[in-house]
Amino acid sequence: MSYRCLRTPKVLARVELFYLTTLQYSQHLWQQGHAGRALLALTRALYCDICQDAAILKQWPLPYAALRWIVQSHHSDDFPGNPRLSFQHQASRLRGERKELRRARAWAAWALICQARLSLKGDPAEPTPEPTIPQVRKLLVQYGHLNEPELWDQAAVSELSPSQISRSTLIRQLKRVRAIMR
Repeated sequence: MSYRCLRTPKVLARVELFYLTTLQYSQHLWQQGHAGRALLALTRALYCDICQDAAILKQWPLPYAALRWIVQSHHSDDFPGNPRLSFQHQASRLRGERKELRRARAWAAWALICQARLSLKGDPAEPTPEPTIPQVRKLLVQYGHLNEPELWDQAAVSELSPSQISRSTLIRQLKRVRAIMR
């Protein structure tokens, strides 16, 4: 699997397929040991213009929990780029279509990364003030999908380490991915 899977006409023509493919590609990158690139793929899914009623979101909700899990589970602070800094800059500089929603999601991702990796530093020279957790939640309520604040809340309080996830849960998730990929 490569970045080319996100550029096929079939995938580009259907937003739900694009969303699912970005999630699959992110998982592939993580399994190959590319945590930073996996986060970039998850960001593509997070910023995807997918309707809140899309069927795919019932099975594969917005990837806040996956984003936090990758940052928390990566073996060191050595990412190809500081994800906290990256989302901080995205939140303060995004332009174009749906910028409010994408900015809200960038701040939400930023907050999860701050919780998962306290050692990652932000940009002290950034003129945009960092929001508080209640302010981030308010942005998601204002601009996000109806259930998005709750999804984010669940990811924010999640403290599961990879070793705490049961084998049966992992097997069920893998079976679902294989069924979708067929």
